[in-house]
Amino acid sequence: MTRTTPVRIGTRGSPLALYQAHLIADELKRVSDGALATEIVTFTTKGDQLTTERLINSGGKGLFTREIDYAVDTGSVDIGVHSLKDVPSVLPEGQSLVAYPERADPRDGLLSASGVRRLKDLPEGAVLGTASLRRESQALALRPDLKVVPFRGRVETRIEKLKRGEADATFLAMAGLQRLGLSDHAVPIPISDLLPAAGQGIIAVAARPDALSTDLSDALAHIDHAATRSAATAERAFLAELDGSCRTAMAAHMRNIDGAWHIRGEVLTPDGQTRWSASANALISTPLDELEALGRNLAKTVRDQAGGDLPVFTD
Repeated sequence: MTRTTPVRIGTRGSPLALYQAHLIADELKRVSDGALATEIVTFTTKGDQLTTERLINSGGKGLFTREIDYAVDTGSVDIGVHSLKDVPSVLPEGQSLVAYPERADPRDGLLSASGVRRLKDLPEGAVLGTASLRRESQALALRPDLKVVPFRGRVETRIEKLKRGEADATFLAMAGLQRLGLSDHAVPIPISDLLPAAGQGIIAVAARPDALSTDLSDALAHIDHAATRSAATAERAFLAELDGSCRTAMAAHMRNIDGAWHIRGEVLTPDGQTRWSASANALISTPLDELEALGRNLAKTVRDQAGGDLPVFTD
């Protein structure tokens, strides 16, 4: 089956989300030699409407994807484009993540109003702005004296809040900053110091495989990056095994170190003062089903360290 209409791409309307959607559109045109036309369809999600409170108070994960998920389910769009770290570990029935372009920089970046380049160099009692429970716990693990305040909104909004003095520092994903041409504002934090969120730096394309035209399905297969899919599979398996939600601070990242996969995962208490972590290795040639099992087994190890019950935020 060949398409005779443009591929409708569902996305949020933020500058970063639009960048990601246009990247997928450009890739589809490239691999199809221009045969696939595209149309960007924007949505305002529940997550976009929340600008002050924590996500955990309004439903947690899925707040940035549900409206687009529904559009994919009903055929209003052909594919949805998401930041993978926003995608719940359980997808709507019938949907799959059908393509992952190559991962961008997975690290977090530190942005400081005073130009401080390291978290440890912030003054005593400095204010850190973040809405991420993971980042909050990880920061408090390193600097328990910090005062954490909610920092929500688009990348540009959070940078402006920082300039207005609403916080002394904040964290943003380097991938998003680079895509928006704003990476000069941040200092990348080594993965060994701040383990990223599962899927950070990865764009995911969601669809109902049974509804895809043959030419679109083939094009999506061509933009899928094998190493990125491997990392996404293991990291999301870690989350799924722990029933990862926005109420527990957890992180997971898999990367190629000296020709082998290395994955590390962790869970922290809300105050950051207790951390359970584990790591594992695998051959680069390891098939996806075994990488999924690797991620799940890593999560079981972390859960056993925590005594079976994971700490949750009760804001």
